[in-house]
Amino acid sequence: MKFVADFHIHSKYSRATSKDMDIPHLAKWARLKGINLVGTGDFTHHLWLQELKRLLVPGDKNGLYEYEGVNFILSAEISSIFSQAGRAYRVHNVILAPSLDVVEEINRMLSRHGNLASDGRPILGLSCKRLAEELFGVCDDLMFIPAHIWTPWFSVFGSNSGFNSLEEAYGKYTEKITALETGLSSDPAMNWMISDLDRFSLVSNSDSHSPSRIGREANVFSCDLNYWEIKKVLEEKNKEKFLYTIEFFPEEGKYHYDGHRNCKQRLHPSETIRHKGICPVCKRPLTKGVLNRVMELADRDLGFVPENYIPYKSMVPLEEIIAETKGVGKKSKAVEGQYMDLISNFGSEFDILVNTPEKELKSNFPPRIAEGILKVRKKEIELLAGYDGEYGAIKIFKEEGSGQADQLTLF
Repeated sequence: MKFVADFHIHSKYSRATSKDMDIPHLAKWARLKGINLVGTGDFTHHLWLQELKRLLVPGDKNGLYEYEGVNFILSAEISSIFSQAGRAYRVHNVILAPSLDVVEEINRMLSRHGNLASDGRPILGLSCKRLAEELFGVCDDLMFIPAHIWTPWFSVFGSNSGFNSLEEAYGKYTEKITALETGLSSDPAMNWMISDLDRFSLVSNSDSHSPSRIGREANVFSCDLNYWEIKKVLEEKNKEKFLYTIEFFPEEGKYHYDGHRNCKQRLHPSETIRHKGICPVCKRPLTKGVLNRVMELADRDLGFVPENYIPYKSMVPLEEIIAETKGVGKKSKAVEGQYMDLISNFGSEFDILVNTPEKELKSNFPPRIAEGILKVRKKEIELLAGYDGEYGAIKIFKEEGSGQADQLTLF
């Protein structure tokens, strides 16, 4: 079957998350978005695990769980802060597990290395190698996915926190990595610039902190809804079964360009080189963004497409498109009302943005919204790149009065 999966989210027990990040709200928004499989997030937190046990129904020997027609996969993100070879590193990894029994074993093991109750995304002093060794010692069927691999502060390749190769970070356990998560500030095309990543499936997930943001990045499969089948598809990079990823435009991510937010300095890597990495206003070091870091490790030009690539589609959330057509903020009642009306009449957000034919859009949708959806599909948009923790902004319509940049700043 064909389905959409978002493996990486957080619960209400993680810092800076909505109180509505619970199973009922996640299931509601998954149906609105058209997402068939959602990561639970945060299975390491004891209170969240209690809720998962109480609400989720095990699937029929498929390694997944269900709540009111929505499938869930057990997931968690681990923050590793450690020293290696005299340098400090901060790396996030996503773990997927096939059963609550396995989760219980993982939590018992991890609790020996830190306080799992402190946050839904626990901080542990385990190196990437040691974390992988301990986890696969518990269960060899885990899926181990380095998270948002280019984020400057907390990722395996991060400019301020990471390594120059996966082998440096994971050693012999590199071969057990299931996939790599590209993160909001990069897309597959950027990752194709690095030949060493060709062997891995590239996945995209929302890393959402509120229910309405799930699926802003996601993965589209055509295979059985089965934990082990998904694992096999990712490991084999099966193009017939892993159809494509749903992507942010990477410029929208909050670390795409270099810069210094306090001084409102947004710089392309070429400008950073000209300024020798120093903020032209305060004379302090700039935060090196994802594009710059990718270019540092690249051995190909942007535009190269590997032979075994998985396609992708860049999208803008429907509420953002509606907001610009109305010239109001995306959280306004007018946007919410229009969004719900479109969903009730034409299907899920995913179907509207990806699957609804152009002819149907033009004949049945409000003209401005139909035009906006089609412009996004054709990538006929203007982008203001994010930098140093500041999300980028997108403009679909060039006319004055169709929405101000501060209204369009994402998430």
